[in-house]
Amino acid sequence: MKKYAILDIGTNSIKFFIFTLENGNHEVIKDTNNISRLGEGLLKTGLISEKAMERNIEVIKNFLKIAKEHEVDDIIAVGTMCLRTAKNSDVFLKKAKEELGIEIKVILGEEEARLSYLAVFSTLDKASDQNITVFDTGGGSTEFIFGEGTELKNRLSIDVGAVHPTEKYLLSDPVKEEEVQKMQKYLSSLLQEKIVNREADYLIGIGGTVTSMGAVKHEMKKYDREVIQGSKLSLKDVKYQIELYKNKTIAERKKIIGLQPKRADVILAGACIVKAIMNHFHLDGIKISDSGLRHGIMYDFILNR
Repeated sequence: MKKYAILDIGTNSIKFFIFTLENGNHEVIKDTNNISRLGEGLLKTGLISEKAMERNIEVIKNFLKIAKEHEVDDIIAVGTMCLRTAKNSDVFLKKAKEELGIEIKVILGEEEARLSYLAVFSTLDKASDQNITVFDTGGGSTEFIFGEGTELKNRLSIDVGAVHPTEKYLLSDPVKEEEVQKMQKYLSSLLQEKIVNREADYLIGIGGTVTSMGAVKHEMKKYDREVIQGSKLSLKDVKYQIELYKNKTIAERKKIIGLQPKRADVILAGACIVKAIMNHFHLDGIKISDSGLRHGIMYDFILNR
């Protein structure tokens, strides 16, 4: 039985996943994350700051230590939106290789969408012929996967996540109503421009934004994957949470049960993106999947062995 670790290095967080594999069967050993903000300030400068680099190198170093303790046989490390777009991403990749001995593969947005589809494959009704849209709102981008039943039809990556709208529009604390309205107008226009197809029988949301919103809905003092997996968020739930976050300072949001304190400053933008997606497809509810890119990488790894 071999052990593998996956590092998913995103704009807002690093996700760390350990699993065993034997005869095509897998077992999850560890599934955690650290909101380490590699893309902090990226919108203004186009660069990963030295502070963000050092912070994330330290987080990766700690995860590699855990991998060693678990006697992992192989480590797969991937980078997404931030490392795709930052002008100095090569500097970070070089630091990771020289200081930690780890090679990070930067994947394209379409590849990220394909892997995200694989991640939710097991949650789809295999007999369904309905139009399904899976979306993953991260820190720096939102991936869309369009399918019919379990067959992937198209995929799309849009360069907007929870971090950039926060830094561009939500400049006050607490935010002002006009700031939120400008951001929502921008999000709506962006989706209209980028996504022509509005045919979706239902939506499946994955990633930290929707799972955090699910945790807030269920008032979870301790995150429970079993509760989140397959649970639902209605448009009413989303609107309620937008009001909840909008009317609080960042410090006050950190006290909300179910919300990770490090996500407090970007959760409002994330919730507004979810609302914009629901409005765009004229649907009043989404299903939440706790699976994400790291799970897709694992399934892809298993299928290609």
